[in-house]
Amino acid sequence: MKRNKGKVNVSEKDFVFEFKAGLQQCVLKVPLQFPVQENLNDLHGRFILLHKIPCFVENDLKTCLSNFIERETNQDYDRVAEQALQSLMNSEVDISELTNAWAKTYSETTLEHSHPEEPSWDEDFADVYHELIHSPASDTLLNLEHNYFVSISELISERDMEIKKLQERQAAAMDTVMQELGKTFSDQDVNAVASQHFDAQQVLESKWATELKHVTGIQKQEYQEWVIKLHQDLKNPNNSTINEEIKVQTNQLTESPESGSCLFEEQRQLEESFTIHLGAQLKTMHNLRLVRSDVLELCKHRQHGSSGVKLRRLQTALSLYSSSLCGLVLLVDNRVNSYSGIKRDFSTVSMECTDFHFPRLEEQLDIVQQVVLYARAQQCSKLREQPELSRTSGAEDKNKNVDKKNGNILPGEFYITRHSNLSEVHVVFHLCVDDNVRSGNITARDPAIMGLRNILKVCCTHDITTITIPLLLVHDMSEEMTIPWCLKRAELVFKCVKGFMMEMASWDGGISRTVQFIVPQSISEEMFYQLSNMLPQIFRVSSTLTLTSKR
Repeated sequence: MKRNKGKVNVSEKDFVFEFKAGLQQCVLKVPLQFPVQENLNDLHGRFILLHKIPCFVENDLKTCLSNFIERETNQDYDRVAEQALQSLMNSEVDISELTNAWAKTYSETTLEHSHPEEPSWDEDFADVYHELIHSPASDTLLNLEHNYFVSISELISERDMEIKKLQERQAAAMDTVMQELGKTFSDQDVNAVASQHFDAQQVLESKWATELKHVTGIQKQEYQEWVIKLHQDLKNPNNSTINEEIKVQTNQLTESPESGSCLFEEQRQLEESFTIHLGAQLKTMHNLRLVRSDVLELCKHRQHGSSGVKLRRLQTALSLYSSSLCGLVLLVDNRVNSYSGIKRDFSTVSMECTDFHFPRLEEQLDIVQQVVLYARAQQCSKLREQPELSRTSGAEDKNKNVDKKNGNILPGEFYITRHSNLSEVHVVFHLCVDDNVRSGNITARDPAIMGLRNILKVCCTHDITTITIPLLLVHDMSEEMTIPWCLKRAELVFKCVKGFMMEMASWDGGISRTVQFIVPQSISEEMFYQLSNMLPQIFRVSSTLTLTSKR
């Protein structure tokens, strides 16, 4: 027996297999190294290929080979065990050291002896909040959150006013400079003034961003500490002042409906709801809703409003840590940031109210950016390791494309952010789309459509039972989006989503869900009713629930 470089003893033994081929007696003799590292099926196939074994003895060869390997392996184990016992009897091994090694190995590999994971602060706070929001203290929590929201809104209003005044002063100064251009000031002076104005705006915005971050951090810490303290007080049966504290907090923070009714008026919102049954054998009931509204209206809180606004906020809070989450699809460009377009508007909305449960939007986007960079780096390394793929048509261009857009996502890909500070949404799917969605020739294989399918699949695996989808795959209307364009696009999305929903039965076992299709506020009422007539025809609606018009 030879000793290998490692700790495993390696021995070589001859495997002998005798068989008859017609009148000839054949013998196969092959040396094998033990312990055998190869898979039995692979070893068997190699013998047949290299030694041209007849097909009628393949099963016998496999049985004989399996028995030989098992027998010789057990003999090696027995021999090693006998040597270990002999060394122990001859006092060649330290017994205490051996028992300590056995005890350590056993404790590390046995679950009952492993150390339990320490619960994190976020998990503890989530459990406490979930318990309180389903208790009489829920009204107090909501009013306290509303009070913090009003405070942040006032701070944002002050910021916007200061930035507006600065821009007015800069505009007046620039007008004065332009009037003197060619007389007192040159082009270089104009550029210098513009650069100074830009730097001043950047400094002011940075100052207010730091101030908002500081205030929201203080609010989050105070809120979480207050929630923990309230939970501890409620657990104390001898505490007779906690009910009075809840009553006082509620009365102090209740909003005034009289003042709210005259300060805010919702835009006219059209909504129609249906009930459908999908499935081949086992049919599942789903709810469909068609809504005409701005997509960010589902995210905004109101400083003043009717009791319905407060009820929506309560519903969102009650389902925050539940299996009935609400999601929203937001169409974005390929950059992971919040500095342009609807991403900037969404960032402004999410900033108006402190998120007491999840990291700020900017922090979540930073994590997403790091994941995208890592994924792109892995993709590039795999392409470089496979030179034969780079020679195929289009692969080299794809490699260059990935290198150029190393920090961006591709059309059809999406990233997810979590929120507890939005009005009716817990999860936002940021789906990347390109300018192709504004054309009228996209198909069911378009990246945006396939992205919707993947989003619905994520909803099935992560307890998101309500999802809002932009029906036309745009958030705002433009001149080329005529009535035929809208009808064609709506028909495509309706049919694709119907197919995806029928797949849901295999994804989640057939759970009832609500799919809300949203169209831009600028669409006409006539167009809305045409779309609402198309929906039951495509989905074969069994019943109509409601048709509401909100002001």
